Amino acid sequence: MAERPTTNWRKGVAEEAAKVAVGALDPDCACRGELFPAELLLETDAVLGAFEAELPTLADGDDARVFAAVERVVLALNAVNEAHDECAFETEEREQLCAYIDEALTEQGIDVPALTARSGLGRHELTDRWRDW
Repeated sequence: MAERPTTNWRKGVAEEAAKVAVGALDPDCACRGELFPAELLLETDAVLGAFEAELPTLADGDDARVFAAVERVVLALNAVNEAHDECAFETEEREQLCAYIDEALTEQGIDVPALTARSGLGRHELTDRWRDW
């Protein structure tokens, strides 16, 4: 299964905390805990978990159902971002979330390039029509 971006974000927080704990990093230079607070990670995981639960129902590749699922996950991520003062997901995090959605769909046998092409979208425009982050 595609690895959630939150997994890597948690690892980064833990690695930074460990460096601070042993004195290898000045606490004033530690920022990952602020960038990825526990509440943000939990909320993002809840959204991604709902998306993952829906993935098996998309295996038939029906374009409308796939787009509806993508719309739901993106709108839910928009809500998470909004709840965190519009700064939960910066460029790198957005790219990771989009790549995760793409990879998760691909693992279900959905040909994302063909899906976007049939809809007149560019290869990496799958989430763009709903994304505020």
